[in-house]
Amino acid sequence: MTYDEVVAAHEWRVPERYNIAADVCDKHPRDKPAMVHEHFDGTVREVQWGELQDLANQAAHVLRSNGVQRGDRVAVVLPPTPETAAIFFGAWKLGALLLSMSVLYGDEGIRHRLSDSTPAVLVTDRANAPRFEHANLLVLDDGLLDGAPTEPIVADTAADDPAQLYYTSGTTGLAKGVIHAHRYLLAHEEFIYCHEVQEGERFHGMGEWAWAAGIAPLLGPWRLGAVQCVYQREGGFDPHKQLDFLSRHEVTNVFTTPTAMRSMMTIADAGTRYPQRFRRVCSAGEPLNPEAIRWFREQYGLTVLDYYGLTESYPLCANFPFMDVREGSMGRPMPGWDVQLLDEDEQPVPQGERGEICLRARSNPHWPLGYWNNREASEETFGGEWFHTKDAAMQDEDGYVWYAGRADDVIIAAGYRIGPFEVESACLEHPAVQEAAAVASPDERRGHVVKAFIVVAEGHTGSDELADEIKAFVRDRLSAYAYPRRIEFVADLPKTLTGKIRRIELREREAGV
Repeated sequence: MTYDEVVAAHEWRVPERYNIAADVCDKHPRDKPAMVHEHFDGTVREVQWGELQDLANQAAHVLRSNGVQRGDRVAVVLPPTPETAAIFFGAWKLGALLLSMSVLYGDEGIRHRLSDSTPAVLVTDRANAPRFEHANLLVLDDGLLDGAPTEPIVADTAADDPAQLYYTSGTTGLAKGVIHAHRYLLAHEEFIYCHEVQEGERFHGMGEWAWAAGIAPLLGPWRLGAVQCVYQREGGFDPHKQLDFLSRHEVTNVFTTPTAMRSMMTIADAGTRYPQRFRRVCSAGEPLNPEAIRWFREQYGLTVLDYYGLTESYPLCANFPFMDVREGSMGRPMPGWDVQLLDEDEQPVPQGERGEICLRARSNPHWPLGYWNNREASEETFGGEWFHTKDAAMQDEDGYVWYAGRADDVIIAAGYRIGPFEVESACLEHPAVQEAAAVASPDERRGHVVKAFIVVAEGHTGSDELADEIKAFVRDRLSAYAYPRRIEFVADLPKTLTGKIRRIELREREAGV
């Protein structure tokens, strides 16, 4: 079929009653393979759906016995394991909202999310438990689920009931929680149109189970009958270990990121050293540069399909197997998604001109319920006719969309959305920092990294030692991905007449504009 035929044939089918756990977990035959899990120490565990269903029901009973009720938040800070997935399902089985956070988050980043969302429980592991003082702290690897009932339990939830809480960064203020309903998973049709997930095939997603680009590639393929191959990393991303894992487990369908691919490109003989059985590989999180596409094609004879979206709504645009790939383009709008490039007056821009990527409000099941506990921001972002992505793009004569940069100051580094305000706030807590401004700085491996321009406080002098100290200070407080990897000490910062920092001036200086 052609792209136009696929779009014309598309229709949304959203039942009135819907629960993610029932659809993704409970419906599978008990003897069907669900997961192949490999720990970084080499231990491999194969899990059938019967075991995972029992674990999910046990998790639901344990959470309920610890006071979790419908509408409560269940916070999770855990590595990717079958039991972690069971906690996810357990939360949804009770009609609770899942807030999954990465172990990479700094203590301040987690503290903000916990204080803002006020979860009924926080589930973590022994390694991370000392970081927290939550009143209802549950330690998963202390036999938390052992002996709990396996009796089936699942709430009768509406498709519109809240299910997921993701925190996303903007240009001002701390990260805001985006509330997604159970129905949001039904809109993740990238696994139908891009990945073309097949029953029983082995799937692997490289994203952490703390972001939409980590949880969606877990749930979406499972919903369609795939077997999840999960690698529990010891530390950061290692391209050799990653490709070796995919090769040994004969994974055929993969979700990756441009940053991961650029890391893989450091292995000149990847294709011969780590032979693969890839059938489909897709990428998202940041624009995929043509060099990465060509390298992957040379190594593995496969064209990586890039798709695009945000925590609030994703994917908006994609490349598809039934459509020619134009290297560097984010493809065309997803079937069923009313995506247009608009000017400041919300009018379509002429073909070939730069406009903002916008999604018609309430036009698909992925539409958020709003921001958590923030009615004003919810109304401003989601209350109009269009959702504004703040991403600029151009559209060619055949409808392909080409990314043209951010329309605001949000930093996209290695696929993470990083709010400059949060970075600057963390920098300012250091006694040697008087003023700080954070912007994106081009980087060959990560696309962009965070760079902080620092005005030192009286009595201090800028130096390499101080720069390293500030980096470590922010990393501990914010996260392992959002700290400034580059610091430049300056005498002053460019500002508007009203005293606001002109980040655009610093950003253009970094980009060489």
